[in-house]
Amino acid sequence: MSVRGIRGAVTVEANDAAQIADATKTMVMEVMAQNEVLPEDICSVLITVTGDLDQAFPAQSIRQLPGWELVPLMCALEVPVKGSLERCIRLMVTVNTDKSQRDIKHIYLGGAKALRPDLSK
Repeated sequence: MSVRGIRGAVTVEANDAAQIADATKTMVMEVMAQNEVLPEDICSVLITVTGDLDQAFPAQSIRQLPGWELVPLMCALEVPVKGSLERCIRLMVTVNTDKSQRDIKHIYLGGAKALRPDLSK
């Protein structure tokens, strides 16, 4: 078994707690489904938000998902590069898996598809 990183990103329309929570949960569930990962397979999750999102902690919404009570989660502020994508939530999920690096599916939703068009469907 190997340790692999899975990336995810999503944008929201507004700095709104409900939008941040809903987008975060949607992104996490898509990462889990596309990679056939269970919460017990996860080592940890690093979540970053852009500086314009300050109405909610994305980790708090993830913790509400079934089975996520013991998964280590940490939020941080994304590097504020001028001209970068606004209202964006990013994930780095570190998992134990038998999948190869090529088999990992990184998930980019909404406006975040622009971050990695090569990986976005």
